[in-house]
Amino acid sequence: MKPSYLALALLSPFAVAAQTSSPITIYGTLDAGIVGEGGCASACAHSKLSSGVETGSRLGFSGREDLGDGKAAVFALEAGILNDTGKSDQNGRLFGRQAFVGLSSDKLGAVTLGRQYNLQYQVLVDVADPFKGGLAGNAGNLIGYTVMRYDNSIKYVTPTSHGWSAAALYSFGESPNNSATNRAYGAMLGYADGPVNVSVVHQRKDNPGDFSGTDSPVLIDQSANNTLVAANVKVGIATAYAAFGRDRGIGSSPWDASNPYGALVVATPSNDSRDMLVGLSLPLGLTTVMASFIHKDDRSMLNQDADQLAIGMTYALSRRTDFYAAIAKIRNRNGATYTVGNATEAGHGDRAVNVGVRLSF
Repeated sequence: MKPSYLALALLSPFAVAAQTSSPITIYGTLDAGIVGEGGCASACAHSKLSSGVETGSRLGFSGREDLGDGKAAVFALEAGILNDTGKSDQNGRLFGRQAFVGLSSDKLGAVTLGRQYNLQYQVLVDVADPFKGGLAGNAGNLIGYTVMRYDNSIKYVTPTSHGWSAAALYSFGESPNNSATNRAYGAMLGYADGPVNVSVVHQRKDNPGDFSGTDSPVLIDQSANNTLVAANVKVGIATAYAAFGRDRGIGSSPWDASNPYGALVVATPSNDSRDMLVGLSLPLGLTTVMASFIHKDDRSMLNQDADQLAIGMTYALSRRTDFYAAIAKIRNRNGATYTVGNATEAGHGDRAVNVGVRLSF
């Protein structure tokens, strides 16, 4: 099997080639839906129109130049779009979803440089999550350190051989004050053959906090270490999902510092937790039903556990367009403040309902 790095990088499956002599692919997705939130304080919008509920809206350009002998130059530029307002996503970046260039070889694999997807996020979305990182059932609401992308990164992806593949990523911190700040690295090993798809991934994100209020600076290590083992297995027409994750370090789990529930005591991020997921995806004609249950076991002194139960569906209106609906509820314990988000938003409450339409081109 020849390596397909662009597919690994989560490019749209509906991308179509531009009608020019240039080897450039132009593709995109527009997604808009109604989001209803509940169980939150005054920050809760209750109901609103949002962009990128099932998958983030985008406009992308990708290309591959054949260099001969099984080698090629590859690139991708992908802009996030908030089509409910027309603004750019990813905090206003022009190509905030992806921006990389590199070389690919049938025998040696692919090396790419730029802004790229975090390997742990890719495994979570592609292997572990029946909701594929979107809708109210998004596994990233509770599981691990789910930053999607790293800047200044070098990524290597091996060719697939007998079902096996591997990848490694290193992101330069490039901080003017400390070379370790924002530095990240990780590796992934996967096997996919027939009905079985299994991956294990580990990452470390360095982020020491420098509190220099005295003559002797104090460094507080806010680094995150995350390990995730994920699998899905096809059983008849259904696909069963399971995952186990281990998270260590301050900031190793999703955390909303804004304290969305209005508690009297500010929430503290977990520095030691375990994540467990079971899920199911069932295609029924043009309809696909998804469901998942996630348990976060907080091992810190506060014991801030959380459970998420979600169910959703998509209905294929055509090859490129689908209607979706989903509902999810998080049960927070001992002052935990995990929120129900979707593919683009972190959310504000402990429950949410989504209804919308997605079109890809």
